[in-house]
Amino acid sequence: MNPGDRVRVDRGTATYEGVLMPSTTADHLVVKLDGGYNVGVDRTDANVDVLETDSYDVESAQDGDSESEITFEDDLPTIALISTGGTIASTVDYRTGAVTAQFDAEDVLRAVPELAGRANYRGRVVANILSENMTPDVWTDLAEAVHEEIDKGADGVVVMHGTDTMQYTAAALSFTLDTPVPVVFTGSQRSADRPSSDNVMNAVCAVEAAKAEHSEVLVCMHETESDDTCALHRGTRVRKNHTSRRDAFETVGAEPLGEVEWESGEVSFRREVADRDAVELDIDADLATDVELVKFVPGRSAETLDLAADASGLVLEGTGLGHVNTEWIEKIEALVDDGTTVVMTSQCLEGRVCDRVYDTGRDLLEAGVVEAGDTLPATAYVKLMWALSNVESVEETIRRPIAGELQERSVPWT
Repeated sequence: MNPGDRVRVDRGTATYEGVLMPSTTADHLVVKLDGGYNVGVDRTDANVDVLETDSYDVESAQDGDSESEITFEDDLPTIALISTGGTIASTVDYRTGAVTAQFDAEDVLRAVPELAGRANYRGRVVANILSENMTPDVWTDLAEAVHEEIDKGADGVVVMHGTDTMQYTAAALSFTLDTPVPVVFTGSQRSADRPSSDNVMNAVCAVEAAKAEHSEVLVCMHETESDDTCALHRGTRVRKNHTSRRDAFETVGAEPLGEVEWESGEVSFRREVADRDAVELDIDADLATDVELVKFVPGRSAETLDLAADASGLVLEGTGLGHVNTEWIEKIEALVDDGTTVVMTSQCLEGRVCDRVYDTGRDLLEAGVVEAGDTLPATAYVKLMWALSNVESVEETIRRPIAGELQERSVPWT
């Protein structure tokens, strides 16, 4: 028996039937029941019957060069599955109950048999880390890996990523890659051992989105708390707005670009998207890592800005229309004079900065601050890192949209 097989396990008076999952110990079997629960069964005195043998055989992506290929049908599109870790690539140690990130890309296929038959898959591992351990260096590695997969003929790419910092990485790929095919990020708010896990639905919907006719960098996650649709968010306009809800991700300042229906797998778009093959494949993956993101709060000393003294870029999260305490302005002007690009964003979730309304704003503009419109602070941080390494006019680039991050108008929507 192998992970992915449908089995019936009898032990004592208990009977469990479901899909055999990868196990973290030699002493236990892990079975995903039809109701969604995972159960760990002590192998001692357990009788296992294989009811259905899975149709594919995989080798671990941890062997060799950490790449592999799984083919189901020749007439299906090829989707590259790239793993970076996170909850969607986590499993449970049934000795301790701890959840750890240790799946490789093929382990995800074993854990989500529903992916079988939807595409031909190539799997590779770029990183095996939890979301909080993501770094700009990994963003660069990931962009290069996605570029390689598309160059080798992938019809779409799905990136498995931890949810806590997914919006940063999605933004990074939005700026570093010109992609002619879909690149879809997905993750899981709840690990596979929980009955309410969203890993299967999110992964399947992401694959369907990666097969669709567009060339956007998207985040694909539950649209509601129910298992009905996944929303498709533009990678530069998305934000995680809840710590644990399955529908934690939202598009800020607009509705999502589209959705994927869980039952049918149908992909539909609500707004205009870039066509498949609209651009030639290209990559500019260099990032300036000496960029700081600082949130202004009442009472915070202007000395806070000293951490950006040697930085090439600084993004400020100002209040309202883009304000900080007037005592900060002198230090900001000194930073600009020393060659630091200072970009202003707003802490507000909706709307855009406009430093021409109040005296403080006009003083900030005179000090050399660059307005970022309604660009989200996290996205502005990544955009500035990219701009400093790849364009001649950084200030002009911050003021115009590159990857859908800056909307022409900020209007209410429901």
